Amino acid sequence: MSAVNSDVLDVIIESLRELLAQKNFPVPATLGADTVFLHGELPIDSLDLAVFLLVLEEKIGHDPFREGFRSFVTVGDLAAIYSER
Repeated sequence: MSAVNSDVLDVIIESLRELLAQKNFPVPATLGADTVFLHGELPIDSLDLAVFLLVLEEKIGHDPFREGFRSFVTVGDLAAIYSER
């Protein structure tokens, strides 16, 4: 995986905060690159994650999943995927 662009990581973390606030879910105190998406610290399900990826596509301006799904577990993994260009 490529290096993580800090601006991309910031957009992802801020967008996660917004998603959690909209759903009245608590924001983990340690929300960061090592935060696990599903079955981890984030109280979101796969539908929330799918919608979140659409939001990121709009905010970041590209869809790294256009050619198919790419596996990721943590916020940092996702940031690395979005950092590739």
